[in-house]
Amino acid sequence: MLVIRGGRVLDPAGGTDRVQNILVDKGKVVRTISPRTQIPREFRGADEIDASGRLVVPGLIDIHVHLREPGHEYKETIATGCAAAAAGGITAVVCMPNTEPPNDNASVTEFMIQKARAHGGVIVHPAGAISAGQKGETLAEMGDMKAAGAVAFTDDGRPVMNAGLMRCALEYAGGLGMPIISHCEDLALKGRGQMNEGANSTRFGLRPIPPQVEEIMVARDIALCELTGARLHLAHVSAEASLRHIRAAKKRRIRVTAETAPHYLWLDDGAVANYDTNTKVNPPLRSQSDVEALRRALRDGTIDAIATDHAPHSPVEKEVEFEVASPGMIGLETSLGLVLRLVNENVITLKRAIALMTSGPARAMGLPGGTLSPGADANVTIIDLDREWTVDPASFASKSRNTPFAGWQLRGRAAATVVRGKVVYRDGI
Repeated sequence: MLVIRGGRVLDPAGGTDRVQNILVDKGKVVRTISPRTQIPREFRGADEIDASGRLVVPGLIDIHVHLREPGHEYKETIATGCAAAAAGGITAVVCMPNTEPPNDNASVTEFMIQKARAHGGVIVHPAGAISAGQKGETLAEMGDMKAAGAVAFTDDGRPVMNAGLMRCALEYAGGLGMPIISHCEDLALKGRGQMNEGANSTRFGLRPIPPQVEEIMVARDIALCELTGARLHLAHVSAEASLRHIRAAKKRRIRVTAETAPHYLWLDDGAVANYDTNTKVNPPLRSQSDVEALRRALRDGTIDAIATDHAPHSPVEKEVEFEVASPGMIGLETSLGLVLRLVNENVITLKRAIALMTSGPARAMGLPGGTLSPGADANVTIIDLDREWTVDPASFASKSRNTPFAGWQLRGRAAATVVRGKVVYRDGI
């Protein structure tokens, strides 16, 4: 049993925003009660967390994470990735299948889940591959992976260039009641591009990637989604042009959801100026007008979730020339602070920020969680909104250090992370 006392409980899905006590038993939320109400006798003597003066929200959910295991444990393991997530206030993650071997069969799916359970912390929901070997040629064994615990299908890291195969994937996943996560990228148009096309790519002498690389595939996959009636989720949306298609699709009630990442909300392509390979991501950092368009999309509901696209790399992949560096940055331990900075600068409301990290991702993937309503899993994030801190990659739980946000001053940080009633992270509370 656990009692979380005196925090401001903000649950966008449940419509709650008031000071409450939360009563937890057997990993579930029993109920919330007023601090003036006497604690029930059966909870007297239970473990307690004093959340006074802090924000208590449903456990944060990150639906786009690369844990690298199996195959690339020198970058990250399931254990270190889960520890990093817990430190960031994240209680559940959806991990991408581009491991070695890829998660294209039930045995790899089961391995990931078992490893996470052995760690005993953050919940890991594997996403299975769309195609065998992520080669884009034949469908992977989707039914077997669903039975083993996969929650979605994607070839993230590699776009499904064959429209016929993507149609089949949507139809098959739709029959299983599962979403397809699309990595939207036209490889022929991208070519050997390194950064966003514009004045800065010319100035820095790097091969350009036009935003239409993303837009074209967004439009194609929305069309296929409409054709099949399946559920489509668009990963790491970065371009204003893509948002027009998403917004129009939602007006037509097509079953499409979308995410963006914190780095697309704070950095534009000017950040590449010093050829810092930590600013090399895929899709690339876009223009300032794209940044502003994404922020508007958070407010108007075009974007359903904020996800990190946590992509750990070692110095072997990052401490090289920009052109040959691997794309990606870590984000599990900075995402909450960066999203709260949007709140602190009045870009979005606190309620909207929490929804984008809890109920929004839960709905997009069809996951449990995202609420503190009675009967829900007791996944809880306690946040100190006034905690000021400096991003220091050397202190991260993640194995990797590839972040461009080192040295940033942020306000707001996880004070405790609770997963199914168990405290898996605690700092200053």
